[in-house]
Amino acid sequence: MIDIVDKRDCTGCWGCANICPKSCITMKTDKEGFDYPIVDESTCVKCKKCINVCPILHKEEIENNPVAYACFNKDEEVRTESSSGGIFTLIATNIIKDNGVVFGARFNELFEVEHSYVESVEDIKVFRGSKYVQSKMGYTFTKVKKFLEDGRKVLFSGTPCQIGGLKSFLGKDYKNLICIDIICHGVPSPKVWKDYLEWAEQKYKSKCIGVDFRNKKKFGWAAHKETLQLKDYRGKVKCFHSEVFKNMFYSHYTIRPSCYKCPYKDIMHPADITIADFWKIDSAIPGFNDDKGVSLVLINNEKGEKVFDLIKKDLIYQTSTVEKCMMSTMQRPFSKPEDREEFWDSYLKKDFDFMAKKYGEYGLINAFKRSFKLGIGRVYRRIRKY
Repeated sequence: MIDIVDKRDCTGCWGCANICPKSCITMKTDKEGFDYPIVDESTCVKCKKCINVCPILHKEEIENNPVAYACFNKDEEVRTESSSGGIFTLIATNIIKDNGVVFGARFNELFEVEHSYVESVEDIKVFRGSKYVQSKMGYTFTKVKKFLEDGRKVLFSGTPCQIGGLKSFLGKDYKNLICIDIICHGVPSPKVWKDYLEWAEQKYKSKCIGVDFRNKKKFGWAAHKETLQLKDYRGKVKCFHSEVFKNMFYSHYTIRPSCYKCPYKDIMHPADITIADFWKIDSAIPGFNDDKGVSLVLINNEKGEKVFDLIKKDLIYQTSTVEKCMMSTMQRPFSKPEDREEFWDSYLKKDFDFMAKKYGEYGLINAFKRSFKLGIGRVYRRIRKY
């Protein structure tokens, strides 16, 4: 039976819980907000299916020769509502019009992130936009298999470890399955996200009615500011623009322990297509970037190439190279912060306001420090001109 001794060895894909024939595996949330399997030994028949399905214990050997593209959707409305270039919407629309089903990460009514599926073009919008929280998988893999066995075409999108978990669970290749993964920075804690929302709601005595992890409309594609739409008791809506959650995320304190030894931090991804923000676009293809969002698309195999060919007519695109698009997230996992235990010890003892100021750079003092650094930077750049 599966037994997690080192939390770095579990990605939380739920594959073991999905495959257990006795339903004796429960995914329990730990103090950091991440799910891990717990086996009821009294009903376990020791079939070892949970062990054999684990994508960390049995990682698929991947041999891809990715072809890189820079592209964005010709539909300006879709592009604006998407975090980067709006490519996922085109692929998903194509699948659904072929009587398919699309799986992805969405917000539920409490703004928790969970995996779900849609069967109409209109509903694809729930998957648009980045969601910097680990999604709860639940029994998604079981649902995917049912659709596949029924002959439906399925598009499954997720992180590389979620794709790896799904493929291991399925145990064979399905011609009617298309997988899209992302170039992942790491998956932040659902607990920290929930606490952040509650902190903002209490601070403004309002209820969250909308979330945008990267408000491209207001701040541009290159900026990374989360926006919460908050509605008070009078019905008045205001926007809370912040970098608190982002700062905690990018400090790598809040990502899942398995992210520090992620086996997918290279160009060999388990999906047919890999998508990301093309942050190297200015050096790779000068003049292509208009700050409205450019997608990096890596076509990993023949199946992915066929899907991409179907949407080319609706894209503005140029061919690039893997070498020109290489980012740190495509080369190696991020190191575990030396003071990570100190962070979580404080997190579990202090209130969120304390953590927001110490680790999220929130508050007047931090704002002054940022302004001071910006001022020094401007002076330094002017001096260098002379």
